[in-house]
Amino acid sequence: MVNEVSRAAYSNRAAEYIEVLGTMSSVHPSDRQLVSSWAGRVEGEIIDAGCGPGHWTNFLTEQGHNARGVDQVPQFITHATATYPRASFSLGSIDTLNAATGSVAGILSWYSLIHHEPDTVQAPLGEFGRVLEPGGSLLVGFFEGPEVERFAHAVAPAYRWPVDSLGAQLNAAGFDVAESHVRKVAGERPHAAIVARRRSFS
Repeated sequence: MVNEVSRAAYSNRAAEYIEVLGTMSSVHPSDRQLVSSWAGRVEGEIIDAGCGPGHWTNFLTEQGHNARGVDQVPQFITHATATYPRASFSLGSIDTLNAATGSVAGILSWYSLIHHEPDTVQAPLGEFGRVLEPGGSLLVGFFEGPEVERFAHAVAPAYRWPVDSLGAQLNAAGFDVAESHVRKVAGERPHAAIVARRRSFS
């Protein structure tokens, strides 16, 4: 199961990950602006799904949002709880969020889908669709590429997605894509983000 594989991989390298990528100083300025702008349009609770070391959850909390982080790696939750006492964190899977149906206004899924295989990505997307209220907003960050392709991520095998392909997965999960962004920098993997809104429940 991909969650078990990625959880073990991140658990083994948690300290290294926290040191290198676990603060807002490691975040690209355009990503900070995108997430901040997105969150400013969300009215209600935000779940940081796959929050890692917790810096994005804390960033949202400091901006005045009602945000809570969820991650499957115990070391990340321990670190986040100790480092960011003003924010809320809990251990759990993004495939089975602890939230009532239609109760959440926004979900930030910042690179937390990259380890799901194409035939399993509907599990978290379906769960996001379940907990988001109609019209609720989802922001997904991911690695972009010309085709859905597995690659050797530094921690665990991951996938890159064309924007249109991940957009089709979102559509199948009950979302309408509102906007997309792609950032390409020489010498780096291309990055992308999609903002999508939950359609009304049928």
